[in-house]
Formats: sequence, C-alpha cells, structure tokens
Amino acid sequence: MRELAGVRGPGPIVSLYLDVDGRRHLRPADYEAVFERMAKPHIEPSARDLVKRLEQVRSWVKAGFDRSHVRGVAVFCGVGVWETVELPVPVRSQLVVNDTPHVAQLEAVLDSHERIGVLLADRQHARMFVLELGEMLDRTELFDQLPRHEDDGGDRRRDQLQDHQAAAAQQHLKRAAEAAFAAWQEQRYEHLVLCVPEELDGEVRRVLHSYLQKRVAARLSLPPTSSEADIRNAVAEVEQQIERERKAELVHRLRVAHASGNAGLAGLETVLPALGDRRVGTLLVSLGYEAPGWRCSTCEHLAARGPRCPTCEATMTKVDDVVEEAIEEALNQDCQVEVCDGDADLDVLGRIGALLRF
Repeated sequence: MRELAGVRGPGPIVSLYLDVDGRRHLRPADYEAVFERMAKPHIEPSARDLVKRLEQVRSWVKAGFDRSHVRGVAVFCGVGVWETVELPVPVRSQLVVNDTPHVAQLEAVLDSHERIGVLLADRQHARMFVLELGEMLDRTELFDQLPRHEDDGGDRRRDQLQDHQAAAAQQHLKRAAEAAFAAWQEQRYEHLVLCVPEELDGEVRRVLHSYLQKRVAARLSLPPTSSEADIRNAVAEVEQQIERERKAELVHRLRVAHASGNAGLAGLETVLPALGDRRVGTLLVSLGYEAPGWRCSTCEHLAARGPRCPTCEATMTKVDDVVEEAIEEALNQDCQVEVCDGDADLDVLGRIGALLRF
C-alpha cells in the first residue's frame, strides 16, 4: 500500500473498490452492474487512455472470483500500475479516477483488522485459532479424556474420582493456555478472545501467560464444537468493538490536545501545513471525507486554499480531493493513518485532525 501511495501518473489511474459479497450480490451480474454504473460517467470518446484502463479493469472483474472467501476487491490500474487485491471482508463500492491511486479505503480496511487469537475450551476439549481479515492463519486442537467412574466404590471412591477429574481438568486448561501462548509466539496476535464457560473464566485467565492476560478482549459463550463460520462471525463483532474503542480513544486524545493547544490540530487549514512540515505523527480522517484543494508542483506541499503556495510562493495546481492527497502523503512519511467511521467528535473537529510528533 505504501508503494501505491507513492505512485503519481503519468495519465489517469483508475482505483476501483467493489463489494462482491454473495450475501448482497447473489449473481456476478449484480456486482458487474454496480461497476458499470460507476464507470459510465467516466467513459468519453475523447478520453481514450481512461477508456482503455476501464476496459482492462472490466475484463478483470468479469473474469470472476472465488466468492467462497472473497467479499471485496480493490483494483489499481494506470500506466505501469496494475495491482489487484482480493479481500475476505466487504468494501464500499467506489470508483475514483485521479493521477494517484486512491488508497484511503484500503488503508481503512487493513487498519481495522488486526490479528485476533481465539481460545475455545471446556474441561476436556480445547481449540486455538488465529484470525486475520477473517481468515484462519493457525489452528490447534486438544482433547484430554477425564477419568471415568466405572462402578460404585462408595463415597470415598467418588471423592477420589472427583479429585482426579479436577486435577485432570486443570492440567488440560494449562495445556490449552500453553497452546494459546505458542500461537502468540508464532503469529503475534494483538487480542485474545476467550470462549469458555463462565465458571471456568477465572481459572483459564489465571493459567494464561502474563503477555496474554492483558490481551484478553472479550469472553464469549461459544463451545469448542462451534463451526468455523460461527467463530468468524462472533469474532467479527468483537473486532468491530475493539476498533471502535481504539479509534474513540485516539479521537479523545485529539480533542484534549487540540483544546489545550498542545500537540493536536483539527481542520484542513491547520493539518495540511503541519503535514508539509513533517510534524504529523497520527492522521485521523472521517470515512468518506473529501474536499478540493491545492498541491504545489515545486515543493509538493498541500493547501486548502490557493493558488499561491504558502511555502515557496509558486503557483499551485488544483486537486479534486486534497484529503486523499493528504492520506497518501502521510503514508509516504510513515505516519499512522486512522480512518474513522461515524465518529461524531471527529466530525465536529472538521473531519480531519492530527496528533503531532513535535
């Protein structure tokens, strides 16, 4: 994505995001029709290069996808540029023509899907999964048979059996916790979802490695026998909540920093100059925010107003969407970029803000 963010012309670059989720588009013809509607305003006989790019993208879309796991696609097509991305999560259908690839939505998708570990356990069974973008990266399955009572040996025998069962169950849960830690060492997931009965929750947490204890994001009531589809769906809801909370915390930090006048800026007219001075550490943008602006071809600085560059005083070039330009510039500077969906506090601040490095 950072390579795409650094690409600029020559000629038009087509950026396509297409929702191909079979739950909404039962037939390929359904999502193909969405593409045609988006492409139609750009088809003009005089724009031969653009028509050629759109035809190349159309051919790829019509070739089809394995929709058993592909829910969304992204395509970037231009002179010397051909990149396709198949995603196991839906995207918002969008077609953008510009002299740079439109990576904002791809950034939002990748940013909102961290690796998540899922430990399902009861007293005999345990399954450990690691998921990223809805796909299973790793899995482990354990089964430990509890001692069984074959005949009636009296109360003392039953007590001994219960003690043996409790010890065996405790050993089983320790093995499950070890499997969770081994998966973390291999895949480095960011969050852990525990799927255990309520009465085992405390015991499982106690035997987890300290690294994992602080990564527990939720407890769900899914049994170890749950299907992978049920696991994916349940984890997706947890993942969305994790992202909402993380981004809300960043926006809160921005509000506090902006209000105090220390290390926080809000609004295009203040954020863009800071980006040009390479002072931005984290850029926060409301999903779908677009605004016209200006770019200086001499010093590459972006501005909300033009045409005179405030930095070098050269005459700037007008751009259709300076917000997308700002996202691409931030990625080129290795800034953290957060695209926030439906955050009213960020909208009030002007739909764009920055936490500064200095």
